[in-house]
Amino acid sequence: MREFSVPAQVAIADSANLTETLFSRAAEEPDRTVFRRKEGAGWRDVSAREFGDEVSRVAGGLVTAGVEPGDRVAIMSRTRYEWTVADYAIWTAGAVTVPIYETSSASQIEWIIGDSGAKAIFIESDEHEKAVASVRGELPGLAHVWRMDDLPSETPGETDLEERRASRTSSDLATVIYTSGTTGRPKGCEITHANLLATARNTIEGALAEVFDLADGSTLLFLPLAHVFARLIEVGCVEAGVTLGHTPDLTDLVGDLESFRPTFLLAVPRVFEKVYNGAEQKAAADGKGRIFHIAADTAIAYSRAASPGLGLRLKHAVFDRLVYTKLRAAVGGRVTHAVSGGAALGERLGHFFNGVGITILEGYGLTETTAPIAVNRPADNRIGSVGKPIPGTSVRIADDGEVLAKGPNVFTGYWHNEEATKEALDDGWFHTGDIGELDDDGYLRITGRKKELIVTAGGKNVAPGPLEDRLRAHPLISQCLVVGDGRKFVGCLITLDPEAVGPWKEQHGKDSMSMTELVEDPDLVKEIDAAVAETNASVSRAEAIKKYRILEADFTEETGHLTPTLKVKRNLVVKDFETEIEALYS
Repeated sequence: MREFSVPAQVAIADSANLTETLFSRAAEEPDRTVFRRKEGAGWRDVSAREFGDEVSRVAGGLVTAGVEPGDRVAIMSRTRYEWTVADYAIWTAGAVTVPIYETSSASQIEWIIGDSGAKAIFIESDEHEKAVASVRGELPGLAHVWRMDDLPSETPGETDLEERRASRTSSDLATVIYTSGTTGRPKGCEITHANLLATARNTIEGALAEVFDLADGSTLLFLPLAHVFARLIEVGCVEAGVTLGHTPDLTDLVGDLESFRPTFLLAVPRVFEKVYNGAEQKAAADGKGRIFHIAADTAIAYSRAASPGLGLRLKHAVFDRLVYTKLRAAVGGRVTHAVSGGAALGERLGHFFNGVGITILEGYGLTETTAPIAVNRPADNRIGSVGKPIPGTSVRIADDGEVLAKGPNVFTGYWHNEEATKEALDDGWFHTGDIGELDDDGYLRITGRKKELIVTAGGKNVAPGPLEDRLRAHPLISQCLVVGDGRKFVGCLITLDPEAVGPWKEQHGKDSMSMTELVEDPDLVKEIDAAVAETNASVSRAEAIKKYRILEADFTEETGHLTPTLKVKRNLVVKDFETEIEALYS
C-alpha cells in the first residue's frame, strides 16, 4: 500500500462560511470588478458592491418567501451570471443549494427535488417550467418556482440578513450535488461550507497560485454549474477576486472567448479535443493539412524535450508565427494555462497544447471530493499524470489498486443514504472506485475504473478507459465504448463526429453519401482501421480491439447516452445497443 500527503496551506475557521469574502470585498474594495456580464456583443463590468447588493436583494426575497436556514433550494439553469447570484443568495439566506442539470428529464427533476426536499426552485425556460409543472403534484413540499429572469427581490433589513449569514458555520451543509449517474439513480453528495472553502483556498493559494494570482486574472466559465468542477471554480474566483464571466452557448464559444479574453480556462478533455480537431480540419480544408501535422508534431516534440536543441527551437519559432499564434488567438490571445478535469486528457494532446504555449494542467477528482483530489502544478507539470494531491489531502493506493482519498475536500456522506455512505467512507478515507498508481514523488496516474474493468473469457483484465481515450483523439471519432466482459476478445462501438464528417465527405468527394452508406465506405473504414491499429499498439495483444462497429448515430446528451459532462453512460449504451454488440461476437 502506497500513500502520499501534502500539508494544508490554509486552515478554515469553525465560524467561516461561503459568504464572508463576498461581503468583505464589497465593503473593502467596492469598485473592484469581480464579474463581467455579456451584453450584446460585449461585456459589462460588475463591481464587488453591485454583486453584493444583488445577492442581498435576492436573499431578502428568499427570506420574505419563507425560506429558513437549512432549507434546500434548487437551481435548474444553464451557466449564467444569475446562477451565481442565486447560489450566493441561497447561502446568504442560510439555505442549501441543490443544483439540477438544465437538461434533466421530468422524472430526474422529481427525484432530486423529492429526495432533497427542496422548498423552492429557480428555473430558466418555458421547457423547465413545463417539466416542473408535470411533476409538481408529486412534490407537495415545493412551495415556489422562480424564473432566472425574474429573481425574487426584497430590500432586506441588514440586521436580519447578517444574522442569517452568521448562523452558518463551516460544518454546515452548503449544497447537495447529485451525481450525474452513469449508472443507477443519482445520489446526493453532502458538501459543506468547509469542503468548498478548504478546497478552493488550498487550490488557489497553493496548487494553482500561479494561475489565480494575477493582477488582471479572469476566466470564462462555460461548464454547467450543476457540476462540481464548475461550482468550485465559481467559489474559487469569488475567493481569489478573479474576474469571472459566464456563457451558456457553446455554439459561439470561440466568439465569446475572443471577446472576453480570459487568462486561464477550465474544461473537460472533449473541449480540448474539439479545439485540436477543428484546427486540423480547417487546415485540411485550406489545403494546409500537411503543414498543420508538421506543426503539431513539432509542438509535441518541443514539449517532450527536456532541453530542445537549436534546430527544434528554430522550427518551433517558425510554426509559432505561422500556426500557434492563431490557435492562441482563437481562445482570446491571453490564455497561458488551462485546467482539465472530468476525464483523461491524453499525453499527446497535453504535449500539443503545451508546445503551442497553453499549459494544460490535468487534475482528478469526483463530486464526493468537492472536485480535485490531485492536480498538476504550473512549475512541475508531469503530462500523463493528474499531479500531486492538493494541499491538505492524502492519497492512498489500496492493495487492489483502488485510489483512496482523505482530507477536508472529502464530503460528509450521501443525503439520506447511510448504506451508500458506509460503503464509500472508511475511517475518513473515500473509496473513489478508480484504479491508479502513485510514483515516488507523489504524482498520481489513473489507469482505469474499478467497476468498468473488463475481464475477458481468457481471464485478461482490460481497462476500457485508456483505449477509448486514444480512439477519441481521432478527428472523425466522437465517442466509443469498449466491450468484451466475459467474451473471447475485446470489441468496440464507435460513433462519428458530425462536425468532422461534413468536411471529410467534401474533401473525399462523397457529399451525397448518407450516414448509412458512410459507415460502410472503404475510405472511411480505412481511417478508422488506422485509428484502431494505433490504439492497439499501446496495449498487449490480449487487450487489443479485435472487432469494432461504426454506428450511424452519435451518443449524445439528448439521446440519454452521455452525461452533461460528456461521459458515456456505459450501462445504458450496452442496453440500447445490445444487438450491435452481439453482432461483434456472432
